[in-house]
Amino acid sequence: QVQLVESGGRLVQAGGSLRLSCVASGRTFSNLLTGWFRQAPGKEREFVAAASGSAGVELYGDSVKGRFTISRDNAKNTVYLQMNSLKPEDTALYFCAANLDFLTRRGSEYDYWGQGTQVTVSS
Repeated sequence: QVQLVESGGRLVQAGGSLRLSCVASGRTFSNLLTGWFRQAPGKEREFVAAASGSAGVELYGDSVKGRFTISRDNAKNTVYLQMNSLKPEDTALYFCAANLDFLTRRGSEYDYWGQGTQVTVSS
């Protein structure tokens, strides 16, 4: 079993930056494929970013490409999401997710999920 805990969500102004963190426990972090998703009220869950455990492969959703960066610190069992040039449209509940087998953009194919951390971007 894998437990994921997100943190770092808060209220920020448009154009600002924020870094989210996700700490994993219960399994060797380097063996996990990790991703970030977000969901706003009334909208479908949206893929944000994902990273492999060792190959250095990164995936990004079209809406955040060029603004967000995913990174990992295996020694701390932590994955980060650096968010720059934030827009009001980025307001959502952000979830950390992990997969044991492969890197994917589909939320239904992830095995473990955190509880979410709220990001609100004001104009």
